[in-house]
Amino acid sequence: MNQLTVLFEDAEALVIDKPAGLPIDRPRAGGVSLDDHLDAMRFGFQRTPAAVHRLDQDTSGCLLLARNAKAHRRYAAAFEARQVGKTYLGVVAGHVAEDSGTIALNLSKISSAEKGWRMIPARAGKPAVTHWRVIDRREGPDGVLGGKEITLVEFKPETGRTHQIRVHALAGLGAALLGDPIYGTGEGAKRTMLHAAALTVPREGKPPIVAAAPLPADFRALGFVDPEAPSAESAAIEDPDACLPTS
Repeated sequence: MNQLTVLFEDAEALVIDKPAGLPIDRPRAGGVSLDDHLDAMRFGFQRTPAAVHRLDQDTSGCLLLARNAKAHRRYAAAFEARQVGKTYLGVVAGHVAEDSGTIALNLSKISSAEKGWRMIPARAGKPAVTHWRVIDRREGPDGVLGGKEITLVEFKPETGRTHQIRVHALAGLGAALLGDPIYGTGEGAKRTMLHAAALTVPREGKPPIVAAAPLPADFRALGFVDPEAPSAESAAIEDPDACLPTS
């Protein structure tokens, strides 16, 4: 089993660079999950660290772990107070005409026997706001959407609704994320191209946790380069809906 890359480490917390394809929770059908790596990440400490928030299985990048229950409660409270900053990078499967903007579309969960559950824009749904800006536009490599334009976008969600960035990309920017099998065609990539690029967690009486995850190889294979790491002040705020329950 490959060792996970640690982006930040101290006596209270770890931030790891979660690889795409690794689920936080054990799949119902079995298989490898984050749990299989946690014991190896004690690094001499007595307790096994635990995830404080969630990333989708396909999403790579910054994931915060707490080393003990007390720290876990404090970090969870920071998420609930919308004090935790997160910045994402995503590859949109199409041309994005404008350079920046804000998407404000309420989201609601629906389910059907044919398609399973998914999120949709709905006036009666929960408020969801995402700020975004284009980082790069380029023609897709051979075999990727027939060479049509793809766009690297920085997303900064004020809220953290389930699948928020994925739905906002489709409904707000006019095209789904590359490789997204639910909100797009699933074509052009082996996974939904979304990366948690930066994480900032304030701490009372201590310096904040600040971590940045480098651009993954599959993003670079599309011709994109790693943008400058976002500052702590400019990092996005995530909603407590994305938190795991404390133990």
